[in-house]
Amino acid sequence: MRPTRLAAALLAAAGLLAAAACTDREAERQARAQAEAQQTQRAAAQLQREYDAAVAAHKWELARVHGAALLAQYPDTPAAAQVEPALADVTARAEAAREQRRLEALWTYARASAGGGEQRTAAILSQDTVDTGGSAPARVQLVVRDHPEWKRSTYLVLQGGDFACYGGCRVKVRFDDTAPKAMSAWRPDTDEAIAMFIDDYRGLWRQVRKAQRLQIEFPVKAGGTRSAAFEVGGLDPQQMPGWD
Repeated sequence: MRPTRLAAALLAAAGLLAAAACTDREAERQARAQAEAQQTQRAAAQLQREYDAAVAAHKWELARVHGAALLAQYPDTPAAAQVEPALADVTARAEAAREQRRLEALWTYARASAGGGEQRTAAILSQDTVDTGGSAPARVQLVVRDHPEWKRSTYLVLQGGDFACYGGCRVKVRFDDTAPKAMSAWRPDTDEAIAMFIDDYRGLWRQVRKAQRLQIEFPVKAGGTRSAAFEVGGLDPQQMPGWD
């Protein structure tokens, strides 16, 4: 074989080898891409299953976490396309659930032996501090009490200052955005606690059960009136059996 023909043959063989190598690399690339795509689909499907399970159980905050992770990590998958339309509603439900937990945590409940039986109380502090004439502004406490001897009552407690309600007075009570309602109240002639009882404890309870916000305006010894607002939407009525 002449040198020129040998060189041509060698070049052709080299070209064939190079083409084969390129084909192998392309096949490997495609196989790798397909494997990665399958892995992505499996991971996305798993997140979707966890999301669906959380939604079915009404665990909205967990569902929001799974749904947000699915859309962030695997946005172009069929699983993301199925979850995305409902995620805004799930997020809203999650925020509502978190807010409800916050409201529930504002209430404290207590049970104690008293008067030959058991006393139960449900109490909540005002949203903000109030200047009631004490050494410094402080939160006002609202207490719902069921006592074996003193029976049922609802009253406010001050940390400082005093109510101007000895012998009786009128307070203005407002639930959510309704018009203020006047209610009778009275301050016991005792120094054991700076407390003022609201006569219509049944009516107050019924409204608190349905309201998100309660505002009470009351007279103080320092002069004028003060107002205390309470976020009451997290009340657990089962803690006070027999009140409903």
